[in-house]
Amino acid sequence: MINTEYGNTSWELSVQVDQREGDEGMRFKFRVKGDLHIGGLMLKLVEKIKAPQNWSDHALWWEQRSCWLLKTHWTLDKYGVQADADLRYTPQHKPLCLQLPNMKMVKLTVSYSAVVFKTVVEICRALNIRRPEELSLLKPPDDPSKKKKNRKDKNPALEDVLDMDIFNGGSGGTGERSNPLYSKTMVPTYGPENGTPASATSLWFGDNPLTSSQPNLPPVELAKMYQQLSMVDKAIINAGWLDSSRSLMEQGIGEHDRLQLRFKYHCFFDLNPKYDAVRITQLYEQARWSILLEEINCTEEEMLMFASLQYHICKMTMSTEPLDFSNEPEIDEVEAALSHLEVTLGGKTDRILEDITDVPKLADSLKLFRPKRLALRSYKEYWFVFKDTTISYYKNKETASGEPIEQLHLRGCEVVPDVNVMDKKFGIKLLLPVADGMSEVYIRCDNETQYAKWKAACTLASKGKTMAYSSYRSEVKNIQSFLQMKSLAPLPGQSAPDLDAMEMNAECFVSPRYTKRYKTKQVGVYLQYRLTARILEAHQNIASLSLNEAKMRFIHAWQSLAEFGIKYYVVRFRGSKKDELMGISYNRLIRIDMSTGLPVTTWRFANMKQWNVNWEIKQVAIEFDQNVSIAFSCVSCDCKVVHEYIGGYIFLSTRSKDQNETLDEELFHKLTGGQE
Repeated sequence: MINTEYGNTSWELSVQVDQREGDEGMRFKFRVKGDLHIGGLMLKLVEKIKAPQNWSDHALWWEQRSCWLLKTHWTLDKYGVQADADLRYTPQHKPLCLQLPNMKMVKLTVSYSAVVFKTVVEICRALNIRRPEELSLLKPPDDPSKKKKNRKDKNPALEDVLDMDIFNGGSGGTGERSNPLYSKTMVPTYGPENGTPASATSLWFGDNPLTSSQPNLPPVELAKMYQQLSMVDKAIINAGWLDSSRSLMEQGIGEHDRLQLRFKYHCFFDLNPKYDAVRITQLYEQARWSILLEEINCTEEEMLMFASLQYHICKMTMSTEPLDFSNEPEIDEVEAALSHLEVTLGGKTDRILEDITDVPKLADSLKLFRPKRLALRSYKEYWFVFKDTTISYYKNKETASGEPIEQLHLRGCEVVPDVNVMDKKFGIKLLLPVADGMSEVYIRCDNETQYAKWKAACTLASKGKTMAYSSYRSEVKNIQSFLQMKSLAPLPGQSAPDLDAMEMNAECFVSPRYTKRYKTKQVGVYLQYRLTARILEAHQNIASLSLNEAKMRFIHAWQSLAEFGIKYYVVRFRGSKKDELMGISYNRLIRIDMSTGLPVTTWRFANMKQWNVNWEIKQVAIEFDQNVSIAFSCVSCDCKVVHEYIGGYIFLSTRSKDQNETLDEELFHKLTGGQE
């Protein structure tokens, strides 16, 4: 019992000791004083236990406060520990079950005392995934119906768990030494026989099962996993991201709990097939599942394109030929020197190019339509001129020397493709920021070439860049490649596929809802035949791709989708009486009307001056250029989740190639941390 009159009076403290996994903990009681430091208490514990065991990984956990007592020089008084405290002397590293992006379960020993940011870095090191700052841990929402079901029978899909501690040849832990396949420096190594540069992937990753794509599930199993999600449903899922500045134990994650490892920030830096075999495969798998489970929307054409790429990747993976990285293009010395010069100049070569050259412009006859209430969609032809980041349109080419009918300023706008290759429809939907929200404008191009040039120009202009930037040409090529993949017509010189000779269950490669919708048009075996035919027609355009090229093409096509990377949260803006949706992407925030799902206005991170959180009222406040400010409270999650998302993307924008693999963890926590 504590004597409040005398601070030096001893009192009794109870500590439970967790020894080995599976053993029941023992409880010990001590007479202690408030000036006893934590290190001294642990020494007393070890002396009293008298068990021949390495206790170096053990630390004290305070159950009521949900915190670790890791500062061994602090006293019990400084921590506020009193007689009623329930302490556990427990290992800091414990087993955790992780569902990877490919939906497979792995078990590995991780730190439950380090902040989640560090734990994810350790996990990625164990799995050989570079750029761990792009990933995080997601706790899926509880489903009461599934809980009851799991008590009766185990899910066979979850029983197949890969123990990474055994695979990495260690007895536990996720440090560098426990992983013989990990190379901290990512510098090319040389073969022992002929001294030539060795295949980085084969040496660093060896025979790694995480580099192989998983076979597609049968349609029945896929249908069980599918759930049609509204934006609000997605907001509930997105609330499950763990706080990167707190430990697993502090967030209620226990030993053997199941979490999901996912690419949280959709800003993939320096993807290199030579060094990123696991990263590219897992990124492809996350993209594939987001398409199959319709976590992101796509058109029928796009679904068939993704299906053909999946079929090709599945076919290549099942091939008996080993992966060959010898055909990967080597970077020659001149190109390497130019890259180094770009880094030395601070990555500003694009801007230098723009400053010393005339800014190109586009001029074409295009069609335009502005939506109006109770009006049919009727396009009217005008003469369009695109210069800098502005589109001007005139009545015809002859009047282009005078005043335009209107100018569209594209900086900060949303650019949405409105394309159907089969119907020869090549449209661009522009959502332009105005004082009271967003103004819609539709532009229709005549052909693929024209569309690729104008779409690329619009995309760059929305980011404040002009066509003088070196990335304009590559953007045009990417769009043309994307359109070619969506085309179901075979390339010149190719014959039609022999459907009877093909063995493919087409329904494995498309979402269940799409299959169901397709069945309303077709009947019985003809459905399977027709769906297979369309996928194989699309496959002919990408049949020559290597396995890595196909995965990268899938990832790039995923990135081209209108909803790519947008995470939704239910918020309430200051002064508003209704809930709305906030979309967070890698470069912008989007205010969305919950009833219609349409964007109301967009704010770009590039125009952000500062943001802060009022932790007392849980409100996020952001200031932008031109005296624009917004404030909102979070309804579907803690405001720390949204705050960390915004700060995380700002942090990722500071990365450059000269940083190599070094992570500025201090800057990350400064931009994403909470009240501390």
